[in-house]
Amino acid sequence: MLVQATGSAEQAAADGLDVADAAALPVRRVRDLLRTGDDGLGAAEARDRLARAGPNAVRTHRARRTAVLLRQLRSPLLILLALTAAASFFLGEPADALIIGVILTASVGLGFANEYRAEKAAETLHAQIRHRCTVWRDGHPRLAEVTELVPGDLVEIRLGEVVPADLRLVTVTGLECEESALTGESLPVAKSTGPLPPGTAPAELTCCALMGTVVHAGSGTGLVVATGGRTRFGHIALELGHAHPETAFQAGLRRFSMLLVRVAAALTAVIFIVNVALHRPVIDALLFSLAIAVGISPQLLPAVVTTGLAAGASRLARCKVLVKRLVCIEDLGDIEVLFTDKTGTLTEGRLSFMRALGPDGRPATGPLELGLLCNEAVVDSPDSPASPGSSSAPAAPAGLAGSGGTAGPAGPGADVAGGNPLDAALWRSPAAAPARARLAGHRRLATLPFDHRRRTASVLVEHDGHRTVITKGAPEAVLRRCAPIGEQARAALEAEFTAGNRVVAVAVRDAPAATALTPADERDLTFAGLLVFLDPPKADAGQALRRLAGLGVTVKVLTGDNPVVAAKVCADLGLAAGPVLTGADVDAAGDARLAALITQTTVFARVSPEHKSRIVRLARGGGLDVAFLGDGVNDAAALHAADVGISVDSATDVAKDAADVLLLEKDLGILADGVLQGRRIFANTMKYVLMGTSSNFGNMFSAAAASLLLGFLPMLPSQILLNNLLYDTSQLAIPTDDVDAEQLERPARWDVPLIRRFMLFFGPISSIFDAVTFTVMLGLFHAGPPLFRTGWFVESLATQTLVIFAVRTRRVPFFRSHPSVPLLLAALGVVTAGALLPATPLAAFLGFQPLPGPFFLALALMTAAYLTLIELAKRRFYRTAPAAPAGRRRVPGHRVHRRASRFSTAALPPRRVPPRATPAASAPPDPSPRPAA
Repeated sequence: MLVQATGSAEQAAADGLDVADAAALPVRRVRDLLRTGDDGLGAAEARDRLARAGPNAVRTHRARRTAVLLRQLRSPLLILLALTAAASFFLGEPADALIIGVILTASVGLGFANEYRAEKAAETLHAQIRHRCTVWRDGHPRLAEVTELVPGDLVEIRLGEVVPADLRLVTVTGLECEESALTGESLPVAKSTGPLPPGTAPAELTCCALMGTVVHAGSGTGLVVATGGRTRFGHIALELGHAHPETAFQAGLRRFSMLLVRVAAALTAVIFIVNVALHRPVIDALLFSLAIAVGISPQLLPAVVTTGLAAGASRLARCKVLVKRLVCIEDLGDIEVLFTDKTGTLTEGRLSFMRALGPDGRPATGPLELGLLCNEAVVDSPDSPASPGSSSAPAAPAGLAGSGGTAGPAGPGADVAGGNPLDAALWRSPAAAPARARLAGHRRLATLPFDHRRRTASVLVEHDGHRTVITKGAPEAVLRRCAPIGEQARAALEAEFTAGNRVVAVAVRDAPAATALTPADERDLTFAGLLVFLDPPKADAGQALRRLAGLGVTVKVLTGDNPVVAAKVCADLGLAAGPVLTGADVDAAGDARLAALITQTTVFARVSPEHKSRIVRLARGGGLDVAFLGDGVNDAAALHAADVGISVDSATDVAKDAADVLLLEKDLGILADGVLQGRRIFANTMKYVLMGTSSNFGNMFSAAAASLLLGFLPMLPSQILLNNLLYDTSQLAIPTDDVDAEQLERPARWDVPLIRRFMLFFGPISSIFDAVTFTVMLGLFHAGPPLFRTGWFVESLATQTLVIFAVRTRRVPFFRSHPSVPLLLAALGVVTAGALLPATPLAAFLGFQPLPGPFFLALALMTAAYLTLIELAKRRFYRTAPAAPAGRRRVPGHRVHRRASRFSTAALPPRRVPPRATPAASAPPDPSPRPAA
């Protein structure tokens, strides 16, 4: 019947099931339909299904030539100019049409080549970002790329992970999922495994875990029933499209473009109307007006920006910094305040178990054994008796069996594949090996995983018919559930905190009749001792903190650790902690009071995820650009709240998905490199913008004025476009330029009023020397139209190209600030080409004629005087540097777009497939065992 409904059993297994249909069926029936076993698929079968079903993706990161080319052609001015050139061809001006066509083609080609190169760089960058999950293949847990999942795979999901596909749950242990990305509901949903009535609404599929949702608490295993565009999340992501919400950098570019549009529109309209009023040919007036509009626009700004970003991304990748999108580099340079966690950032992050202390504060082995029993480390052991696919037992962390199994040491091939870092460190420690051997015969009957609200984890263990609840976690949380402890134990605990060590408390309680665990069972405990871990400060963290301080970045620490430990680590690194604010202090302060405290506080300890996001949000409200660096599930809310979310490649899924930037190593020194690159790229971009708008504005204003005073057009439309093309070509080397140290000391942002002021301040200086050139050409050389146009073309190209050496720095150029060699060669090369062009065979075709020798002496004098005046004006302009604007905003769809990037590939994703209800999916359960594959 299944073959008749879907075409073939193999294709049905590859396509999967609609999650709503799977929710109405028992687990055994879903296994049968997907043709999978209790321990998942074999590797070979998974490869075959991946080839048939395609990748588990809803996004692609491919550089598409057609899309890049269309972006070059979508400028309304360029389109109108191309149409006008075509019209001029049919109106008897084929030479003008050909020249304009060649220039437009060259301009579009330059933009295409550079932007496509940047797209390829972004594609390579994306290929370096890995998103993995734990999947059972050939009977063992393995880390696999989320894009490689196929229907029928058996997947484990744990706290903080993003559900990698639509799953029919097989086992759950206190599992709760936060599904706001799909439903908008912020409260987590408790999960179970029993089938639901047919037609249950998607928001009520409690026996399923949906792609893109986040594991809020507990853990579980599930069968993949749908992937990619066939999932509920895939439907939503595909409907949103591929366009990401704009960043602050993109918003600045948009505002700047609107400024140019208004200026160009005003100039174009006035020039066209006046030239028509002077009875000049309409086609000439239109071409000249459009050429003026194109000339005032920095046509290659996208190419300059993308070239700079691509080069910056490559440099950052070499520095072990990956940005999810190129434009995030600019935002990285804007950071003023960095909130970071402690573990792995200020400390080594390589936890090692040191010792176990008994309830009297003296060394003991009992707490170590209890810690191994209450342990969430996931061990891949070929000898482990547990099977995660069993519907009666959860996966067995750390080699311990579930219901009905017997615990014992993990086999000789055991290795920790994941789980809580403290638990993994305990399991790997040399002291744990003999202790594990003593745990034979213990059975784990129930577990209560760690969560950040309780700050504890518990297990129900049976040994020789005796049942015990074991609880461990943060000392404050455990001791609240215990009878008062002795002075010796309290003194030992304080001594460990003062030394900067990580401490976990362990407690027990007899539970003879217990069969399950709930948070209410963590009561009336007896303190059993302490587990002490070492996480020393990083040797180079102090230097990194000093580098960030030199860049104007204030570092503040948000940690769930003990206040004394956090303050000690900061003091060891030279970061003045001052008064430490705790989570209780944050709760007690109103928003206004907390905002004031944030400016005075460096360390925030024992803070919850809600505290972190609130602190970050209030810091942003003060007009600062805020970054947050975190790698845990409790960091996700703060990562979303920050202007720049930063995580690490080894972070939890939810942290990586919430971040804009990934560090391949959790190192503040690497982050400082990223900040420097962001500021360097922005500084070079602004060089092009400021120089281009001011000189272009001056030249085009001069052209407009001259066209009204002369009896002929001061420059032909094709000559204006050629001038602009040559000038822009020289500026493609700007991304290679060096940046003065003082320009990197603080963030700089798009400031349209500053650009407008710069344009209006320096543009007229350019126009003054254009007027001098007009006087020289008419008065000294008695130039006719061709010679006049040739002289102004060469002078205009020389002055607006060479002015980059003055605009690129606030210092004295060449003496106190040196340009890069590529920029120097490009600028001098273009000026030389422009000067030689009138002497080439192309001169007559372009409307030029050879210039007399004395003109070049006059040109040298005018250029030197122009650059000197620019240098003097620059000092006055920068005498009072205006403050950079602050603040940015998030837009709807930001989180969905971020999370959708997790499910992306360089290949085409499968198209969205509407939910289907096949006869097989709605058939009654089949009690027969699954046939052999």
